[in-house]
Amino acid sequence: MRTKNTESLENEQNNDAIEEICGLLADIQDKQLIHGFFECLFTKAELKDFSNRWHLVKELDAGTTQREIARKYGMSLCNITRGSREMKKENSAFRHVLDILKQKKATREE
Repeated sequence: MRTKNTESLENEQNNDAIEEICGLLADIQDKQLIHGFFECLFTKAELKDFSNRWHLVKELDAGTTQREIARKYGMSLCNITRGSREMKKENSAFRHVLDILKQKKATREE
């Protein structure tokens, strides 16, 4: 059985690893390298889940119903509801990243 101290240390180590990866990705400007890194880091099933979560965010932003998203991507309504809740939060990281995507697309269209 794990103690609180062990769980706390594991959480801290996980957060440190995620922070390190985020910092590296923020510095890398090579999409192919990042893609290859993801293919090494994640299994095919994990990559599918990862991409489906991004599809979920974009679909919710576009106004697609949760049931349609579930049907289209084979996702549970529980996961979709969680994504929807995250998007509704003030200062949502999903919203910020979607705004960056929209700005990028608008710039390309000009």
